Amino acid sequence: MEHYASLFSTGANTPILFLISFLGGVVASISPCSLAVIPLIMGYILGFSKQNAFKTAIQLFFFILGSAVIFSIIGILCAVTGRVFISIGGAYFMLLLASFVMVMGLKLLGILDFEMPVIIKQMPKNDGSNLILYPFIVGVFFSLAGTPCSTPILAAIMSFAALSNKIIVALMMLFLFSIGQGMIILIVGVGLSKFKSVNKIASFSDYLLKFSGLLLVCASIYIFYKIFAPYIVN
Repeated sequence: MEHYASLFSTGANTPILFLISFLGGVVASISPCSLAVIPLIMGYILGFSKQNAFKTAIQLFFFILGSAVIFSIIGILCAVTGRVFISIGGAYFMLLLASFVMVMGLKLLGILDFEMPVIIKQMPKNDGSNLILYPFIVGVFFSLAGTPCSTPILAAIMSFAALSNKIIVALMMLFLFSIGQGMIILIVGVGLSKFKSVNKIASFSDYLLKFSGLLLVCASIYIFYKIFAPYIVN
């Protein structure tokens, strides 16, 4: 059991997991379907009214904070449940997660086509007068709703968080994913009134999603190898 529990929990792998989590959030944030809902999200955060830079920065901070809080909780749950299931299921649990990661990778590559479930259908509206509560709530809703493009990446990172077997590592992984995912919102909100290059970024990000899918497939193959290698050698 220790062999499976330590597969992704060694200190040498931690910086890599953190980097992958952050970059996964960035890729998810600039995916075509995420970019498509940016005007809607900005409207919910800012209340469809003109704001000065200071108020905008405050609202965006609490939006990202709301998302980060939820993702951090998810990270803790992933580590706790992962520890439990690894101790109970061992190789079977690892096989399940590896298969799940491969399916998510194939989804991003477009080889598998299926709808990802969305928990939240509609976010609460803001009249523009609240700088803290509404942006925070919208951040919470945004983290729970997700998009068809970002969900496979998030699901894969949650799987690796479960494999990390350490609460603080899993928490930081999901926290960094949320920061990465909030970057595009922050850039658009405080830096650009009109996001003129959305179409170019959407076209480029489609390749990034395919590349991310390929990495997930390779990662799942690596996990399969680590599981079966001892049996093959023997």
